[in-house]
Amino acid sequence: MKKLFNEFAGNIDTYIMFKIKEKTAQLKDELTKKGRAPISLSMGAPTTMPPKFLLDAMKEALDEKGMHTYSTPKGEKYLLDAIQTRMKNRFGVQVETNEICSLIGSKEGIANFLRGIISPTTDENEKDIILVPDPSYASYSEMIKVSGGKSYAMPLTHENNYMPDLDEVWNNLQKEGLNPDKVKAMLINYPNNPLGASCTFEYLKKVVEFCKQHNILLMSDAAYADMYFDEKYIPHSALEVEGAKEVTVEFHSFSKPYAMTGWRIGWVCGNKEVVQQFAKLKSTIDSGIFKPIQKASAKILNSKEGDKYIVWANQEIKKKADYFVKAFTEELNWEIKNVPTATFYQWLPIPKKYADATEFCNALLEKSGVVMVPGDAFGKYGAGFVRVSIVCSLEELQEVVRRMKEDGFTYNAN
Repeated sequence: MKKLFNEFAGNIDTYIMFKIKEKTAQLKDELTKKGRAPISLSMGAPTTMPPKFLLDAMKEALDEKGMHTYSTPKGEKYLLDAIQTRMKNRFGVQVETNEICSLIGSKEGIANFLRGIISPTTDENEKDIILVPDPSYASYSEMIKVSGGKSYAMPLTHENNYMPDLDEVWNNLQKEGLNPDKVKAMLINYPNNPLGASCTFEYLKKVVEFCKQHNILLMSDAAYADMYFDEKYIPHSALEVEGAKEVTVEFHSFSKPYAMTGWRIGWVCGNKEVVQQFAKLKSTIDSGIFKPIQKASAKILNSKEGDKYIVWANQEIKKKADYFVKAFTEELNWEIKNVPTATFYQWLPIPKKYADATEFCNALLEKSGVVMVPGDAFGKYGAGFVRVSIVCSLEELQEVVRRMKEDGFTYNAN
């Protein structure tokens, strides 16, 4: 058969989480026999049930007349109204319903957005450039690649407090011979996956001003905006910055705060012209979200039940995060410079005896049945680290520490 996929789609890699899941499944029986049944600290997906209020709303919506017909890519009015209220109540941001578009999950939204703004070409010198945090969500770079563009790393390090110097990034880009006129957009993600780091409101102001100065679009991925456990670092919306709508669109998700990862629903809001053009693009790609999902999501978004659930979920994450940091530093002698203030991720340096994070993760899985993700899956600045997702139970985390200690996986082990 002749080559079917183009140079962009034909060269992307399988998402790292599915690779890890496949390898874990292959080893499951062998590990279970030796008392090391796999414990996954890899996937960033809550393992708790969604709130009962949400499930009841979904069941009720399923029986409503007209709920099983096509929706619209933009979203039903009741969902858009609920999103408008949420942005006002949570962030103090006024967005009109014509500045909002529903998404079949924020992942879909970001991927299709990049597809819409990047002009694909195989000429490396002519490719549109997207500024991307590094480390960051593993799919960003592949989304950009399949759209025919290229990503340029904005380093997130302990030294810069995970807030890169934007002028330095811009200068380095030009020193490397890249054309600044080809930069189409900047992607930011706070709170950050995989670091669990937040940024200050002052930094968001700098980001917006930078994007205005260089006439580029700001794409803010706020999927974890409601997942925080340090009141000193309550996440902000980039749209809170005065004048941000001139250059900004922001992506939000229901998945993480309400344990709805499989429901696939989110939204993008911000610059009216950009959002409306995106809605036109989506109208050629999909027919919207299943209406009962929209109806139930609209009900949970501004409800007391939804807010209580988020508070409870964040308290549970805090308990596990506190235990994790204490146990790893005191029992496994780990050096942890980055103590997250948000999300359910932990970011750890690998023990010095291992050549790289993949070697460490493979050894940990094969001997102890503990699944972590190599940091370089999230970018070159993730080399030498692993991401740990603490979505499992506290009891499972305790078992992880017990196994690692018993099997010799301490930070300074020879």
